Amino acid sequence: MTNRTARIAFAAALVLGALPLWVSRAIPMVDLPQHLYLISVLHRLDDPTTLYPTLFAARHELTPYLGYYYLVSALNWLLPLELANRVFLTAYVVGMPLGMAFLLRSLGRPSWPALLTLPLAYGDSFGWGFINYLAALPLTLLCCGLFVRTLTDAPRRARWGVGLAACLVAVLLFHVQAFGFLAFGLPWLLLTTPVPEDAAAKGVVARLRPRVPALLGVVPGVALFLSWVVLRFGNPPDIQPGAPWKAWGPTFSPQNLAWKGFEQNRAEFFQVLANTFHDGSDRWPLYAVSAVAVAGWVLGVVGPGTRREGLVARWRLLGLGVLALALYFLLPFDIRGYVYYLNTRYAHLAAALLVASMPAARAEWRRPLELAAAASALLLAFVMGRGFQRFSEEARELEVLSGLAANRPKVMGLVFDPRSSVVRFPVFIHAAAVVARERGGVPNFTFATTPHSPLRYRGEVPPTFPSEWRPQELDYATQGTWYDHFLVRGVHPSRVFGGRLQSELVIVGQAGGSWLVRRR
Repeated sequence: MTNRTARIAFAAALVLGALPLWVSRAIPMVDLPQHLYLISVLHRLDDPTTLYPTLFAARHELTPYLGYYYLVSALNWLLPLELANRVFLTAYVVGMPLGMAFLLRSLGRPSWPALLTLPLAYGDSFGWGFINYLAALPLTLLCCGLFVRTLTDAPRRARWGVGLAACLVAVLLFHVQAFGFLAFGLPWLLLTTPVPEDAAAKGVVARLRPRVPALLGVVPGVALFLSWVVLRFGNPPDIQPGAPWKAWGPTFSPQNLAWKGFEQNRAEFFQVLANTFHDGSDRWPLYAVSAVAVAGWVLGVVGPGTRREGLVARWRLLGLGVLALALYFLLPFDIRGYVYYLNTRYAHLAAALLVASMPAARAEWRRPLELAAAASALLLAFVMGRGFQRFSEEARELEVLSGLAANRPKVMGLVFDPRSSVVRFPVFIHAAAVVARERGGVPNFTFATTPHSPLRYRGEVPPTFPSEWRPQELDYATQGTWYDHFLVRGVHPSRVFGGRLQSELVIVGQAGGSWLVRRR
C-alpha cells in the first residue's frame, strides 16, 4: 500500500467514524437536550419572543465547560443549533484519532494505530452526553504531542510552546478532568523524554535550560486552573446530606465520596467502552479493533521495526495509558456536589492510549495492519448508524409533541420511564427540555442550577420536585401550579393528575409512550 493509499484509507476511516452522527435526526445522549437548551438560551438571551430574558442571566464567572457552550453558540450564528452541535460532535469524533496520530508522530512512531481509537469515541461517556469532557480528550492528546515537540524540536521550541500554552488553556475550558490527567501525564513525559542537548549537557542547569520552554508553556493553564480553584472552592459548599446533586459533607470527607470497589471497576472496564445498544452490536467494532491491536502487539514483538526511541522513551505512551488506567481504578466514582462519574470517564482515555502503544512492526507488516484498522471503521459506521437511526424513529414522538405546545411554555417533565427500547441509557429523562427549547420556554429542570453553567436564574429557581429522576415526588399544589404544560412519559396522565385532568388540565397530544398535557 503506497503512502497516498494509506492517507486515503485514513481519511475514509475518519469519514466512516463520524457518519453515524449524520444518518439520523436524533443522537442518543442523555444530557444532550439540556446542553442544547443552555446553548439556545445563551444564544437568544435577549430574545423577547422567549422566556429567556425574564428567567436567565449570564453567569460571568470562569468555569470549565465554557468552551463547548460558547463555541457551539458561535457556530449557531452560521448554522441551525442542532446542525452546529452535530458539526462540533463530528470534530470530536475525528479529533480522537487525529489527536492520537499527532501524539504518535511527536513520539516518532507510525500514526496508523490512531485509527484504533475511533470506536472509543463512542460508549459510556458519549451515551451519557458528557460532551464537555469528550471534547477535551482530543485536546488532551494534542497537548501531550505539543509538550513532546516543545522538548525535542529545538529549532521550533518557541512556536510549539505557544501552541502548548493555548491548547492547555483550551483543555481546562472544556473540562477539568482532562486537565487533571495532564497534571500527571506531562510530568511523566518531562521525565522520560530526552532532548537533543542532553548528549553534550553537563550539570543540572544545562539539562534544565532546553526544557524551560515546555515548562513555560504550562504556566498559563496552571495559573487559570488555580484561579478557578480559588473561585470554586472559596465559596462555602451547599451541604445537604442525602439530597441529590448536593454535597453531603466537606468536599473530600468520607461521606461526600462515593467509591466503587476494585472488582466492580475491573468488571465494568470493558463494558463501558461499548455499552450503547441493548443488542450489544456496538461491541463488534470494539472486538475488531482489539483483534487488530493484538495482532499489532504480536507482530511488533516478533518482528520489531526500526526503533526511534531510547530504552526509557519507548515506554512513554504506555506509561500515559497506565496513568489513565490508575485514575480509573483509584479515584472515587462521585465527589458529591462537584464531580459525578469521576473515575469511569477515564476508561476511554486509558483504552485509547493503551491500544495505540504497541511497538512498531516491520514496514511490510504495518500496511496490512493499517488497512485492517481502516476497514474496522466500516463496521463502526454500519453498527452505530443503524442503531442511531432506530433510536431516531423512537425519538420522533418528541418532535410531534413539541409541535403541539404553545409558545413560551413552562414545561414540567414527568418522565416516569426514561428508557429507550434501542439504547441502554435513559435518554428521555430530559425530554421536557426538548419541548421547551423548540418553543422558547423553560423546563422544570435545567443545568443553569449547576455552578459550571454559563447561565444562572435571575431570581428564584422554578419550583420542582427534588430530582428529575423521581417524578413520583411531585407535589402538585406547591410545585405544579407554576407550569402550564406537562410532558408525561411512562404512565397515563390520569394516574398523575386524577380529576384535575378534566377540570384544570387537558391532553393535547399523545405519541409513543408520551403525552403532552396543557392547562385549560
